[in-house]
Amino acid sequence: MAFRTISLRRLGFCALAAVLTIPCLSAQAPPPGGTTPSPGAAAAKAALDRALQEYNSGSDAAALPLFKRAASLGAVDAMMYLGVMYGTGRGTAQDYTASMTWFRRAAEAGDGQAMCNIGLLYYQGLGTPKNYRDAMTWFRKSASAGNAEAMFNVGVLYRDGLGVAADYAEAMRWFRKAASGGDAVAANAIGVLYEKGLGVTTDYGLAMNWYLQAAQTGNATGMYNVGLLWEGGLGVAVNRDTAIDWYRHAAAAGDKAAKDRLKSLGVDERAQPAHH
Repeated sequence: MAFRTISLRRLGFCALAAVLTIPCLSAQAPPPGGTTPSPGAAAAKAALDRALQEYNSGSDAAALPLFKRAASLGAVDAMMYLGVMYGTGRGTAQDYTASMTWFRRAAEAGDGQAMCNIGLLYYQGLGTPKNYRDAMTWFRKSASAGNAEAMFNVGVLYRDGLGVAADYAEAMRWFRKAASGGDAVAANAIGVLYEKGLGVTTDYGLAMNWYLQAAQTGNATGMYNVGLLWEGGLGVAVNRDTAIDWYRHAAAAGDKAAKDRLKSLGVDERAQPAHH
């Protein structure tokens, strides 16, 4: 799972990595009625714009003080970027305590993604003792603010029994909420519950439908799982060629398991997959 300023990546990450996606900046929002922004708002926007230019060009050391300037003027998105930079060591020494401080400031201003990122720090025990209950509290706050990935994370904690009693039905409920918000990883997770019969009757047809939903929105794990069902003849007639084609899609999207599966089948992953 990695810190993101828009969309936090997920429970079970291997390394933290910031992204360059620029959020919808609150400091850039036009004032009601088209009136002239206050001098403070204009200064915050100017500092934030300059910070983003430096950040997106890779000039992290130059971006950091500009984000601090914008944050001091009330730009919530600047607080978020500072949390990411300290959490990932971009432009500064990695400092999870400072990361938590900036995410908390953004959360106090109502930023749902900041709430989700605080949950991440508690989940991983970064800059704070690991505490799944506190992680759940913050993920729920973020979910209440409409963050689909936080909804997914709540589902993961219920599925894995972390900070709460394991409850597959509750996990399914949260995964469905996240999937309805467009979260492809949640759609894949629903497919897993149906394939494995966790809290529901095993249903390979429904598993396939959910894996396809994830795959069609670019989720590499979903593509790989579609291939597994075709190769194993689970809910469909065995079709090795179709399975290989899905593995190639997944491999092209960076899925290591798919690359390994193609290698074990003696198939060249570089061959162009058919369109799905």
